[in-house]
Amino acid sequence: MSNSKFQACIEACQQCFIDCQSCLYNMATKESMNDCPRCCIECVDSCQVAIKAMLNDSKWAKDYCRICAEICDWCAEQCGQHSGDHCKKCAESCRKCAEECRKMAA
Repeated sequence: MSNSKFQACIEACQQCFIDCQSCLYNMATKESMNDCPRCCIECVDSCQVAIKAMLNDSKWAKDYCRICAEICDWCAEQCGQHSGDHCKKCAESCRKCAEECRKMAA
């Protein structure tokens, strides 16, 4: 596969990375009723690895994208329970990233 086939997924992972990092920063000093911001840490890391795998046309790219989708689903569920704008934006980016990663993993 050429990197252009990965473009939509790479862009979704990049936006998810940005929005999770923002959520993590905003939640760093706040109490949380669930796994936010812990899920954001995992999501940032998984997006980075998935992006690298796709850019390198790794034979493991589909596997990394599958795992990234699972982590993004978890993060979307956790951050989606909060009312803050940064959490809502994070949850939405995670849902989009999970969708694109699942397409890549198929």
